[in-house]
Amino acid sequence: MSDCCFGEKCFEISPRFRKSIEVRIARLEREADSDESQIRLLSHADHIRRQLRLVAAERSEALRMRLFLDRSRARTPRHLIAL
Repeated sequence: MSDCCFGEKCFEISPRFRKSIEVRIARLEREADSDESQIRLLSHADHIRRQLRLVAAERSEALRMRLFLDRSRARTPRHLIAL
């Protein structure tokens, strides 16, 4: 466990995996913004409700991933040959 985790379980992840999560977070947030902007174009109450649920789910998933990244740290490279 490292100091970055503040007493919680810390995950070691590769820089490549971290980048892929960051890209996914950005995409979810963009899609949530876009989906939210579409709400004003909807007229049926059920469509509006479903659209609001979609936006909430996208934002929730982005937040969940951000919290995961907060509890993670970059994996240090391991030497293949003992020095």
